[in-house]
Order: sequence, then C-alpha cells, then structure tokens
Amino acid sequence: MPAPFVDPLCIMLVAVAASTSLVALYLINAAKGRKDLSSFALPGAVIGAFDFISGFFMSFVWPFPGPLSAYNMLFGDPMLFLGIIMLAGSLMVYKNMKPNIVSLFGFFIGIYLFVETYGIVSLGLEKGSDLYMALGFYLFAALSSIFSPIVYLDPKKNRGAYYFLAALLIITAFFSIAIGSIGIYGHLASPP
Repeated sequence: MPAPFVDPLCIMLVAVAASTSLVALYLINAAKGRKDLSSFALPGAVIGAFDFISGFFMSFVWPFPGPLSAYNMLFGDPMLFLGIIMLAGSLMVYKNMKPNIVSLFGFFIGIYLFVETYGIVSLGLEKGSDLYMALGFYLFAALSSIFSPIVYLDPKKNRGAYYFLAALLIITAFFSIAIGSIGIYGHLASPP
C-alpha cells in the first residue's frame, strides 16, 4: 500500500512568514541601534533548519510528476535557499558577526524569484484570485531579496533604508500567512 500524499505547503508558508518576520524584526532592532542581537540566533537557526529541510524535500522528492513538477521548483527551490540563508545568518549572529554577506545570496535568489514571478503569469501557473495572491507573494519576496544588500549600509545613518527593507519583508510575511491560511482551510475542507 503506497504512502498517502502529504502536502506540507501550508506549514511551509507559515515558516516563510516566520522567517521574513524574524529578519524584519532583526533589521528594526539594528536600525534602533541595539548592540546585542544574539537573541535572534537560535530562533533563526531553528526556522532556518525547517526551511532548509522542507525546501530540500520539496525540491528533490516532492511527488508531483510531469508538468506539475514546475511547482517543485517554484516554491521548493527558494525555500531551500532561504533555509541556507537563515542558517548561515544565524551562525554569524551567534558568532557576533554582521550577517551582511548572506544578503548577497539574498540578492541572487531575488533574481530567481523575479523569473518565477514572470513565469507564474506567462506560463499560466496560477489563475483567478490565486494569481493575485501568488504575484503579491513572489513580487514582494523578490523585492525583499533584491534590496537585501541594504544591510551593508550603516544602520544608524540609514534607518529609513532598514525600515524600508523591514516593511517589504513584513508585506511578504502577510502574503505568505494569508496564502497558507487559505490553503489550510481548503485542505481541511477536502483533504488531499
């Protein structure tokens, strides 16, 4: 008897919301001049490990075959990379290093996310109201990633830039938690 299909996408979306919210909170604290940000290391590592494991699962063993396998790449690959970024950043914060270098990786995943945003529309991967939610999520995730090198700026002199990036991340979190909540309700109403 084959194992039943389990769809972890909803909890993965909650994890994206937690990750982006945590990074936004880190940026806000840095902009306010808080010196000791080590309290972000453990939560960042835990959520980063979840992001990495679930992204790895989706990218490499997600059971969608054929044309549906595009969804493996659409969400799994960025989730895997987010996990790597969160884990590396958390280790750097734990070691009292500035995690600026991981923002460069964020920049490159931002380019990937822009391509995925375009693909959602041009390839018709989402339709109707799902299209608008997906576009919002991917667009703000891409913008957050592209602007992530803002962290190379001095937070004391560039508070506005840090707050801008935090706002993009919070908007991404709202889209993520909204899609995840709508999805879990749909799964509860008719399990896969």
